[in-house]
Amino acid sequence: MTNTYKAEVDLHVHSLASGHAYSTINEIAAEAASRGLRGIAMTDHGPAMPAAPHSYHFECLYMIPDYLSGVRILKGAETNIIAPGRVDLSDRLLAKMDLVLAGFHHDCGYGPSDRRANTSAVMELMENPSIHIICHPGNPEYPLDYEAVARQAAATGTALELNNSSFVTSRIGSADNCRLIARLCARFGGPVSLGSDAHIAQSVGHFGHVFEALSAAGVDPDQIINRSLEATLDFLGLTD
Repeated sequence: MTNTYKAEVDLHVHSLASGHAYSTINEIAAEAASRGLRGIAMTDHGPAMPAAPHSYHFECLYMIPDYLSGVRILKGAETNIIAPGRVDLSDRLLAKMDLVLAGFHHDCGYGPSDRRANTSAVMELMENPSIHIICHPGNPEYPLDYEAVARQAAATGTALELNNSSFVTSRIGSADNCRLIARLCARFGGPVSLGSDAHIAQSVGHFGHVFEALSAAGVDPDQIINRSLEATLDFLGLTD
């Protein structure tokens, strides 16, 4: 790990609402505070995911306080890509959220397809200003033209996520793709998002593997959108 990189906000966190996560928002916020984080994003899965919340859950995110345990709470969703340029929440709901992640997931209406089709689906989504982050793009079950995606991310200002869980427990076989994505982000200068993909409070704020990938790739620390709370809010067009 290097001290060059930091992340004050965890932009990919799941609560009990996701159906396969195990902590409440209050528990997550308390753990984040204990780890020195200044912000977390609640990004529960969109309704196409088995056991995920109904879309009405996302209608009601305004009920969550802006701060819990002194930690800024960003209200969002990890939406599921269901077709080229389409995710499983309406444009109206997307526009109401602080941030929106979009990614491929099993059993959510989009089967693993070929590299060209997957790339087209992602690149079309990056034209939508309500989509802020493409999450875990290194998933080998949904291959992409990583150079084309990194170019598009830089052109549209869409962040590509480096997901710590992809190096450890999820989407086995992602690590080399993630390292390639980091190198391409360094080359093209696009925004980078760091996420723990925590499904239990104790995993919040864990970025060790992505810090190593960033360092090896030579990514400019200023490319990391969640390097500070201020940078995160600026990227999302929010005020504190």
